[in-house]
Amino acid sequence: MSPTKTPSQDPRAYDAEPYLPSRGGLSAHRRAAADCRGCPLHEGATQTVFGKGNESARLLLVGEQPGDQEDRQGEPFVGPAGRLLRRALDEAGIDMDAAYVTNAVKHFKFTLPPGGGKRRIHKAPDLHEVAACRPWLLAELRLVRPEVVVALGATAAKALLGSSFRVTKDRGALLPMPPGGSDGASEAGEDQADHPYVVATLHPSAVLRADDREGAYAGLVSDLKVAAEALAKSEP
Repeated sequence: MSPTKTPSQDPRAYDAEPYLPSRGGLSAHRRAAADCRGCPLHEGATQTVFGKGNESARLLLVGEQPGDQEDRQGEPFVGPAGRLLRRALDEAGIDMDAAYVTNAVKHFKFTLPPGGGKRRIHKAPDLHEVAACRPWLLAELRLVRPEVVVALGATAAKALLGSSFRVTKDRGALLPMPPGGSDGASEAGEDQADHPYVVATLHPSAVLRADDREGAYAGLVSDLKVAAEALAKSEP
C-alpha cells in the first residue's frame, strides 16, 4: 500500500503522517506501521507494536507505549500491566477480548542501566514522540469508531484530550473527545456524534508501582466501571 506522501529522508524527523497508507483498513495500517520511521524510537525498538483486537469494538483502550515484553512479542498489553488490566476489566464487567487495545506511541522507549547491564528500563516518551505517533492513533480511532475510549495514564490522556489535561484532576469522568482529536480541528462532515467519550484513569503499570497497590487498583476498577456504565446506557 503506497503512503500518502514521500517520507522525509531525515531519520530524526518527528512525523508519522507520511507513513500512513492512503487507503485501507486496520490491516493496511498495521502493515504500513511496521515500516514507520516517523521518530527516532524505531532505532532501538525491536518492532512496531500496533493496536490489536475487535475492529468494530465499542470500547477502545489506549495506553502509553509498549513495554519490554510487548516490544518482543509485537502485541500491546501482554506483560504484567496487561494481566492486571484484564483482571480490572473483568471486575468492571468489561470483556477485554471484545475491545480494541493500542498505545499512544507504537515503539518501546527505554534506557540501559549504567555499567553495561542488559535489562531495558522503560522511559516515558516525550511530547515530540507522542505528537509524531498521533496520526496512527487517530487512524485507529477513525477506523474502529468506538463509543468510549479509556485513556490509561497521562500520556494517553494528553494525546487524546490535549497537553493541559491532568489525570489526577479529572480521572473517572466521562468526557467528550474534542472534534478532530485534541487539536480541535474537525474534518468536513463531522459532528459530535462522530466522536467517542473518553474516560481517563491510571495506567496499570502505575498500579503495580503504587505504595498502596490495593487502593490504586480499586480506583482503576472504579474508573473502568464508568466506561462500562456508559456502554450499557448506549446499548440498543
